[in-house]
Amino acid sequence: MTIPDLLLESFRRNGRVNQVLLDALNPPDLDLSDGRGGWTIERHLRHMAGFRVGWLWNLSRSYADPLLDHTRKDADGDPQWRWQNSPPAELGAAFAAGDEAAIQAVQAHLASGEPFADPWNEGAYQSNPAHFLQHTIVHDSHHRGQILALLRLGGRTAEEMDTLDNHWAIWRE
Repeated sequence: MTIPDLLLESFRRNGRVNQVLLDALNPPDLDLSDGRGGWTIERHLRHMAGFRVGWLWNLSRSYADPLLDHTRKDADGDPQWRWQNSPPAELGAAFAAGDEAAIQAVQAHLASGEPFADPWNEGAYQSNPAHFLQHTIVHDSHHRGQILALLRLGGRTAEEMDTLDNHWAIWRE
């Protein structure tokens, strides 16, 4: 079994939308927050990119491995994410590497018929490993919406927001 073409194309388009957003941000944008204890734009982006490695670490560790720095360990003794403290300009590479690892993991599990690991016994993607790609698209969309709201609150003009909204063209190709 393989990843359905439409899902794979959607996942790749999601990556392109993430890159459009990253390209539109200026360094001061990364510090924007709601002023009420919410995350900064940079934190949202790091969370989005780190989501891939976090899930892969639990679902299929061999595919998380290239995303990890084994010379640095977290509090649990597990290797840290390679982009843990990287400059924000490197987040595009983090997204690209995470997306590729996710696709490879899903393809491998579909080809072998072996389900993903389920360390929390919650049935994570047990019906089809490709649901991980769908979950990633939905997760990224959720955080992109929050980022766009922060940019608007941070003073982006209506024209600037309209330019950012041009990412929708990627979904209409």
